Amino acid sequence: MTETLRPDPTFHPSPRLAMEAEPEHLCYTALLSPDRSRPDAIAVVDLDPASSRYGQVLTKVELPNKGDELHHFGWNACSSALSPLSGHPFLQRRYLVVPGMRSSRIYILDTQPDPAQPRLVKTIEPDEILRKTGYSRPHTVHCGPEGIYVSTLGGAGPDGTQGPPGVFIIDCQTFEVLGRWEIDRGPQKLHYDFWWNLPRDYMVSSEWGLPPQFENGIVPEDLLGNKYGHALHFWDLRERRHVQTIDLGANHQMALEVRPAHDPAREYGFVGVVVDTTNLEASIWTWVRENGKFQARKTVTIPPEPARAENLPPLLQGFGAVPPLVSDIDLSLDDKHLYVACWGTGELRQYDVSDPMEPEQTGSVRVGGIVQHAPHANGRPFGGGPQMIEISRDAKRVYFTNSLYSSWDKQFYPQGVAGVQAMCTVNGGFQLDREFYVDFGAQYGAHQVRLQGGDCSTDSFCYPSA
Repeated sequence: MTETLRPDPTFHPSPRLAMEAEPEHLCYTALLSPDRSRPDAIAVVDLDPASSRYGQVLTKVELPNKGDELHHFGWNACSSALSPLSGHPFLQRRYLVVPGMRSSRIYILDTQPDPAQPRLVKTIEPDEILRKTGYSRPHTVHCGPEGIYVSTLGGAGPDGTQGPPGVFIIDCQTFEVLGRWEIDRGPQKLHYDFWWNLPRDYMVSSEWGLPPQFENGIVPEDLLGNKYGHALHFWDLRERRHVQTIDLGANHQMALEVRPAHDPAREYGFVGVVVDTTNLEASIWTWVRENGKFQARKTVTIPPEPARAENLPPLLQGFGAVPPLVSDIDLSLDDKHLYVACWGTGELRQYDVSDPMEPEQTGSVRVGGIVQHAPHANGRPFGGGPQMIEISRDAKRVYFTNSLYSSWDKQFYPQGVAGVQAMCTVNGGFQLDREFYVDFGAQYGAHQVRLQGGDCSTDSFCYPSA
């Protein structure tokens, strides 16, 4: 009985202690069917260099429905369960919570007793989510101290535009949908990503667009009319109340991934902006809280790259350039390095953000890209560009995939984006690993990666690093 009442050994009080933990041996990768002709799947990939199957797919859990469009899945519980105020330290990091962004369905997969053979144990149907929350199009999953938080991109109605999207909570043991999280949402009308600083008691959320603006591809008129999201929202976490909006400017379209500092003593974080409609550049902004108020400043700009119209997809031919299209950012657990995926130009950048207001670029690799189509370092093809990023806890390995969203893939990469997972190493430099190349085949796109035992974009910590 004593053993069952011990905290999960993959829960860590501080980021520094998490960095000292055993390296990952497996990862779980979301695979989606671009044409929705087959069910989406979760692949289990061997990450142990000592294994004879290193870099190979060990198993693939095919889901029972078609057209789900798997996206940002997560764990039922993580290091946030060690919260001294409302935590449940005897939970286990056991279940994967996998939302279908197009279907509004959520799957629960059990990774025990064999982490390499996860099993589907529950399906939450879209009508339950809609009935209890008024939301649709679940997007991002984060495990909180008292439950599973899920952000959404749609409200009610067939096209998800009846009412604003938001966040809802699922019980982390029964997986019952409890209800919407917000008590006072203030002016927030769009949603995308969210995360928090638990001890400082605030949450930050970002904006993409409503379902008609992304489900069938990017809407050029809406983009050029600056109708996608361009604001950050800050919330009182305990009171579930909106407290402040920072508008980054209407030209800064699609403020997507938010990455707060991992050390809860640090009250800053980063957000990536996909495109500036005045010049096609992408940007990174740093927010900071001072004297109880949040401020944000553009701290990185990434310019577009000139290109001949005949080398561009129809969507971009009138611009004569390739926009970087920053689609993901990720921050190492020591809060030292920020990695930036430029899905359009095919570049993965590394920045030293030891001074979060003055990031310094320290590395870059090229693979894929709308114009360059740069092959992998081993000579094999790489469709799309670096997209979703996941960093190992020890900050020595940076995994990434290449699919953004099926309908957007077709617009920007008409030749197709066959699913690939690759890795960069960080060891006295930043370089693409020649040996690690996971080919999921042309029938799948590859999106989110989650590492066994936790990673840099799932866990939030309750105690500062010593």
